[in-house]
Amino acid sequence: MVVDVKKAQEGDLDTFVKLIRQLESRLYGLAKSIVKRDEDCADAIQETLLKAYKSLNTLKKHEFFNTWIIRILINECNQVLRLRKRTIVMGELPETNYPIAAHGADHQTSDLQEAVDRLNDTLRLVVHLFYYQDLSVKQIAEILEISEGAVRARLHRARGVLADWMNSMRMNFAGI
Repeated sequence: MVVDVKKAQEGDLDTFVKLIRQLESRLYGLAKSIVKRDEDCADAIQETLLKAYKSLNTLKKHEFFNTWIIRILINECNQVLRLRKRTIVMGELPETNYPIAAHGADHQTSDLQEAVDRLNDTLRLVVHLFYYQDLSVKQIAEILEISEGAVRARLHRARGVLADWMNSMRMNFAGI
């Protein structure tokens, strides 16, 4: 990957596209976990790619390309959320609540995803970076510009909240 980053910095657009293709599902998953709406994900990712391409020459250590672009994406997602707060929505389509047919592990996965989505923003972001993006505590600390201890504390707190929520779901499901 380091060689590809160097080639992209030298102006090789095809190599930059190749790097982005390798990361696109991770970037989308992260954006979706922050902004929720597909159209907002597309906006944040588009701005991220534009900024990354324009400022690729500022990246000093090629091995940090992934964390560098993730940091740009998080900033763009936060910008989308700030703009969304200032937007007055005249009317949105009502959400439909069709039952989802899920059994066994699929049902547990959807329950867990729902629980993760209910976490506050700081906990949800750390959980997503750690479990869905497979980033280390050190990488997350660098991206979020917080200490590794703060990352561990947020992960611990999030695990506790998720465990409590999942246990209450099991009790409700069992009719207790």
